[in-house]
Amino acid sequence: MGSKSDWDLDLRFGQEGEVAANALLTAPIETVEVKRDRRWKDTGNLYIETDCWSDVRQEWYWSGITVTKATHWSFVLEDILITVPTDKIKLAVKTYGIFKEMNRPKYSTKGYLITVDNLCRVAFV
Repeated sequence: MGSKSDWDLDLRFGQEGEVAANALLTAPIETVEVKRDRRWKDTGNLYIETDCWSDVRQEWYWSGITVTKATHWSFVLEDILITVPTDKIKLAVKTYGIFKEMNRPKYSTKGYLITVDNLCRVAFV
């Protein structure tokens, strides 16, 4: 017998989580860029765009994470929303990103693939 319950510690831990969730939900986020990725569920990756091809100018120009003014990016993944400060996205891309060029008619881009796991790994540091 002698089993000691930690319910009071678990309760306190849960209450601290409630305070943290409230702080996140009411934090003054200046601007949020919202992204969706059609293939993330199949690949486990998110695509972070950095450059886009201009058919008019016939040259690459900066886009996406390279030029964003948003303080945060949110990724809608089915019924989950992950919101990460933009500087953490840039760090995640620098640390774990895999360069990818998307050659598509009318909208070619360059960017980086990053797993949701690696994005979260950097976001929670």
